[in-house]
Amino acid sequence: MRETIQGARTLLGLAWRYSKPKTALAVGLMTANYASAPLVALSLSYLTNAAFPVGGAAPNVMGATVAGAVTALLVIFGLTLGHFAHIAYFELSDTNILELDSDLILLANGSPGIEHQERADYTDRLTIIREEMFQLQASLEALLTAFGLAVAMVETGVLLAMVNPILLFLPLLSLPPLLTGRWAQNRLDRARDESAGEIRLSRHLFRQATSAGPAKELRLFGLQGELRRRHLELWENATKRLWRIHRSNTVIRALGQLVFSVGYVASVLLVVQGVVSHHGKPGDVVLAITLAAQVNAQVTIGLGLVYNLQGMAKIIGRYHWLKDLVAGDQRVKPDRSTPSRIADGIVFDNVSFRYPGTDSVVLGGVNLKLPAGSTVAIVGENGAGKTTLVKLLCRFYEPQEGQMLLDGVDIHRFDINEWRERIASGFQDFARFELLAQRTVGVGDLPNLDSEPAVEEALGRAHAEDMIDRLEQGLSTQLGKSYADGTELSGGQWQKLALGRAMMREHPLLLVLDEPTSALDAQAEHELFERYAENAKRVGVATGAITLFVSHRFSTVRMADLILVVADGKVLESGSHAELMRLEGLYAELYELQASAYR
Repeated sequence: MRETIQGARTLLGLAWRYSKPKTALAVGLMTANYASAPLVALSLSYLTNAAFPVGGAAPNVMGATVAGAVTALLVIFGLTLGHFAHIAYFELSDTNILELDSDLILLANGSPGIEHQERADYTDRLTIIREEMFQLQASLEALLTAFGLAVAMVETGVLLAMVNPILLFLPLLSLPPLLTGRWAQNRLDRARDESAGEIRLSRHLFRQATSAGPAKELRLFGLQGELRRRHLELWENATKRLWRIHRSNTVIRALGQLVFSVGYVASVLLVVQGVVSHHGKPGDVVLAITLAAQVNAQVTIGLGLVYNLQGMAKIIGRYHWLKDLVAGDQRVKPDRSTPSRIADGIVFDNVSFRYPGTDSVVLGGVNLKLPAGSTVAIVGENGAGKTTLVKLLCRFYEPQEGQMLLDGVDIHRFDINEWRERIASGFQDFARFELLAQRTVGVGDLPNLDSEPAVEEALGRAHAEDMIDRLEQGLSTQLGKSYADGTELSGGQWQKLALGRAMMREHPLLLVLDEPTSALDAQAEHELFERYAENAKRVGVATGAITLFVSHRFSTVRMADLILVVADGKVLESGSHAELMRLEGLYAELYELQASAYR
């Protein structure tokens, strides 16, 4: 119940923030709409008694006429108010969806780190929220309906007591269907949670089967049938589980509704018996039958509202879980300003790290120094911990042990946003921003977003100035197939723009390049790294900046001032290319192995 109340408060709060007058209007109109129904039953009772008096009295024509007019007005009143209430809450519902979408984007990107985005339970719950988001539109209607329904049920109770106090027990008969409905909803929610992973995977396979990128490989490797088979298997497993729950829930809910139906019929018979025994008026029968029918409708609507609101509560509950998860990613409160330059370097002091939720140590007791103004290359096999070093320096994660010191100061004492403003980066899994080409590059330094000279200079530093001439409208070209007139690029072209984006900040303290040239050939990467080395010297002189380069190509990294060899979560070797070759250790072995392929 608490979860349902919290969900209702959240949903109503979103509507209230958007427009207080429209929310109040929708609540008022919906309440008046439902409140008019019991009054219709009362006016019909008066109409019946006036038209068919007991004891042989003459019909009260005037009274019957007035009661008939009031009945008609109440019916028209209720229908009209319900219509205008719909207009108000439709807009509020659409706005709520937009607000929650915006909040989900903020939750995904509003935390200092990225831990939650690499967790399976986060992805599963986000999948369920996105799948069921449309239900929130109906949930707001259910919430507004609940206010009016509560008023109508109070009115109905008073009128039932006027006919026969025993009829007050009729609403209590709604408890069995209410309880069975709640039980059924809980069973369905558990089944949805269990099916979330399969649904997420089936959605992934659907995207693979319908996207342009994988289409070539699907045809060449003949994977269409296998993809369809796996998609069907996952979807059938999930739907079979949910269908079994729906079938058994239908029986559970029907049993609860049966209890109410028996009580409903018994109540009507009780009133009819009273009239037949001359203890009542014909209007009492009309009132009792109409109110009993309304109670039945109220219970049915109420059960639907409960199911809807419980479903809404689960969605909002998952939303709050996401908020709590992201809110739990708290960093040390900064107490130092980020320096304008690096005087000595960055030191890893006994740094250890394992990803949350796992026992596997990715980095263990790492001690190393990245000298100011140097170009540092990191090499090692996949999974050795190279990218994890980069993530820690970018403060996407916090180490469980040890410190990272910049000129003797723990970098976690710097404001995280200020620190990241002094980092330029290019990643293997770069983003493909479908913007104008200039802005796709310019977002690497927001103050210069619309500066054409700054973008051109960045592309020049990234050895990607040829991209301007290859685009039909130059930097004004709209990129991406999400737009009808958008230009799609090859993987290498997208990567060149991403490299230009990494070069937008002219005076970083740290330039991070994590496999940024995976779509380029070895010669192109070699030439590009020469440009990076030149740029590293320039920013190294200006700010003492450190250029950190992760690559698998040893012909490229040999130009670095310092090479770090990472294996099994530790830095096994460090030094220049010549020093490491003389050492005849792992680096020399890997270098010779790769070099032999080119001989």
